[in-house]
Amino acid sequence: MPADALEKDPRRWWVLALLSGLAFMILLDMTVVNVALPLIQDGLGFSESGLTWVVNGYVLAAGGLLLLGGRLADVFGRRRLLLIGVIVFAVSSAVCGAAVNQPMMIIGRFGQGAAEAIAAPASLGLIALLFTDPKERTKALGVWGGLVALGGTLGYVISGVLTDLTSWRWIFFINVPVALAVLLLVPRLVSESRMVREQGRRLDVAGAAASTAGLVALVYGLLQTAEFSWGSARVLVPVLGGVGLLLATVVIERRARNPLIPLEFFANRTRSVINLTSLFFMAAFISYTFMLTLFEQHVLDYSSLESGLGYLPLGFAIGAGIGLGTALTPRLGVKAIAAAGFVGAGLGLLLTSTVGVGASYFGGILPGMIVFGVFAGATMPAATNAALHGVTAQDSGLASGVQTTMQQIGGALGLAVLVPVAFRHSAEEIRHGAGIEEAMTSGYVLSFRIGAVLMILGGLLIAALFEHVSTEMRDPTAEIAEKTR
Repeated sequence: MPADALEKDPRRWWVLALLSGLAFMILLDMTVVNVALPLIQDGLGFSESGLTWVVNGYVLAAGGLLLLGGRLADVFGRRRLLLIGVIVFAVSSAVCGAAVNQPMMIIGRFGQGAAEAIAAPASLGLIALLFTDPKERTKALGVWGGLVALGGTLGYVISGVLTDLTSWRWIFFINVPVALAVLLLVPRLVSESRMVREQGRRLDVAGAAASTAGLVALVYGLLQTAEFSWGSARVLVPVLGGVGLLLATVVIERRARNPLIPLEFFANRTRSVINLTSLFFMAAFISYTFMLTLFEQHVLDYSSLESGLGYLPLGFAIGAGIGLGTALTPRLGVKAIAAAGFVGAGLGLLLTSTVGVGASYFGGILPGMIVFGVFAGATMPAATNAALHGVTAQDSGLASGVQTTMQQIGGALGLAVLVPVAFRHSAEEIRHGAGIEEAMTSGYVLSFRIGAVLMILGGLLIAALFEHVSTEMRDPTAEIAEKTR
């Protein structure tokens, strides 16, 4: 269906609500298990090293398959891939909730990560096609990005409440009715859309295999740094192998007649910069929530429920920031809002880094959380617009997949780099005679400050390198006409 017809469809806002709710639930599963990990460990008898795969299985599957999932949505149909992803998500969630042993849980988590890789790019690609009016598109992307961000943040809250009142199994079972509702409603509300392919052109299997294997190897190597040093073969072999496969992908795609990932897609400076800075954003964001949870529970002696509820203001702050960003982006421009959001979020992390062993929640944690949340939220609609800058209807799924892949890798990098740095700094402080709580706090503070530097650096790169960003998608009708001449 042409984009202009989709734009006039009054059901598009219902579709947005449905797709945003699905993205909320999928991204919720990235963080919802964190608070419940001790109970999952006790219930299924995980070792400390084995327990990490409850988280890593999800991240590995999502980070490795997102780029492929985005392109497959363009080629085979965005609605079709979305429905496949929802089915995989529902089945995997049921498997996790019903898990009776460790392999069953890990397989379920791999399935949930694969479901995100399939469904998330297709979902965002459909939204980009449904809303082509600049103002509507900014508002729609703000709503979508807001619910996704809240899903990541409120995972701590929901996990704490559900595990405290019921069982850890319900953090997975609750996904099933949501998935069923999406399966029933999407075919009635969403028309199929896919890129135009010339007859006789085959799918670039070699490029797909190389890019997927490279991303899986790279993410796997980064995840290994939680247990092994950067010089270990367990880290270097998969990381270097992943980089080598990604370089091979470039060679393959340069020679392919019908490349899965056209290299000219990355020639756009604004898209390249926002995808790079997304690494910084997610590395800072994920390490902030992870380290703050450890600080609250290990130093301030918060319970899981107290720590989870403590993130409610962050969710509200992000929501308020998204509202501000959505309203101001059409007036001030994507470049100004994205740059200011990155820098402001960095200042919020610097404010958080002033906490000490005796810090109170309201005087020590909350001020930095509010500043960080508002500015991080404000940059989300602008950043998503930048990631789709100059994208045609042909490549909307690819653009979504690239952006989400960079976010996943950024989160993995944040945990792979900042967490070991913080722990090693704490160990060094203890060797120099510091108390355990003081040393632990010093490590957490260091991670907050590194995250702040990354955010501010990202803002400066955006301010220096962004082009003028239009929120309009290039006319797909003209593009199709060009392709079919």
